[in-house]
Amino acid sequence: MGQRFSRALWARKGTVSMDNMRVLIVDDSSVMRKIVERSLRQAGINIAQVLEAGNGAEALSVLNQEKVHLILCDINMPVMDGLEFVKQLSSVENAKAVPVVMITTESSEGHVVQALTAGARGYIRKPFTADQVKEHILPLLA
Repeated sequence: MGQRFSRALWARKGTVSMDNMRVLIVDDSSVMRKIVERSLRQAGINIAQVLEAGNGAEALSVLNQEKVHLILCDINMPVMDGLEFVKQLSSVENAKAVPVVMITTESSEGHVVQALTAGARGYIRKPFTADQVKEHILPLLA
């Protein structure tokens, strides 16, 4: 099963670092993908590479070819929304154990509950701050 990824975290000058950490950001807005990436960096989470997808179908395609350590995914997207993406994620060998955090503008708890039931490990509501990103992401990486 390839090289094992070490999930050891260490603190250095207020940042958290992870060797070779790769993050997949799934959102139909390229601007929002950049905002999410910037928020991760502002939260002190150092990442080696950010991969991007504009919808769930693109994300599944990326995951069939690339290994990532964290997925941040919007719920409302065309082609394949975040809920369907999370449901189909279990069929991707590279991504079965990868934590997924939903990022949503949904005020309804129903979509969030559906995502968590389908396998998401957390959620962040838009608009968000770097501190909120840190609060939700770091426990998943420990």
